[in-house]
Amino acid sequence: MKQSTAPLWRPSEQRINDSQIYAFIAFLREHNTAQPNDYAELYRWSIDASEDFWSALWDFAKVIGDKGRTILVNAEDIEKAEWFPEAKLNFAENLLRERSDETAIFFRAEDKIEYKISWNQLYQQVASVAAWMKQQGIEPGDRIAGYLPNIPETVIAMLAATSLGAIWTSTSPDFGESSVVDRFSQTSPKVLFAVDGYIYNGKSIDVRGKVENIASQLPSVRALVTIPLLQLTESNANNIQLQSYHWAD
Repeated sequence: MKQSTAPLWRPSEQRINDSQIYAFIAFLREHNTAQPNDYAELYRWSIDASEDFWSALWDFAKVIGDKGRTILVNAEDIEKAEWFPEAKLNFAENLLRERSDETAIFFRAEDKIEYKISWNQLYQQVASVAAWMKQQGIEPGDRIAGYLPNIPETVIAMLAATSLGAIWTSTSPDFGESSVVDRFSQTSPKVLFAVDGYIYNGKSIDVRGKVENIASQLPSVRALVTIPLLQLTESNANNIQLQSYHWAD
């Protein structure tokens, strides 16, 4: 059987022209950085002038931060090459620059409870948790741990820690006590975020006892923050979503 080499699908000319790649090409031409006419020429330029390419991409993406004067060192040694070695930026600041009522997070639990968090709500909740962390004396370089499932509060806690320059480490609540203690004891977290339980295969798994045991074996922990995930119901999902930053230590 003869195999066809024709592509299964091609984008329309309009779709190509509306793409981010072509917006980047227009940006390069407008700023006289390079003059590629299409993707192939852009690709070739990215290889021939790597430093100029990545510096321009930083500008095009409007990254918040300082990229520094040096873009690449040890370019000829892939193992020792360093990109933007002088750069300074904050991941949370860049992610949270969006301010709108558009959906930032869409959450659906295994029990089919679902809700949305807008970019404005996400920013407000992250700011509230970050303010609380600051009150606890959290500083850049401190570690924050999360014994959490994939829920919006996990994202919020991570971004709050990151916004302060703290280091985030996490693991799933279905991990056993000893493995969690082994993992977190290596980082000496000052705050531990955890859930009261999680849902698996339609069953509610209470982990409050495990959380207490884990926290008791981590002498560095100053505050234990419990998120009442098992209390999530159709009637209060929106309330928990909006008030999730009122976690008690």
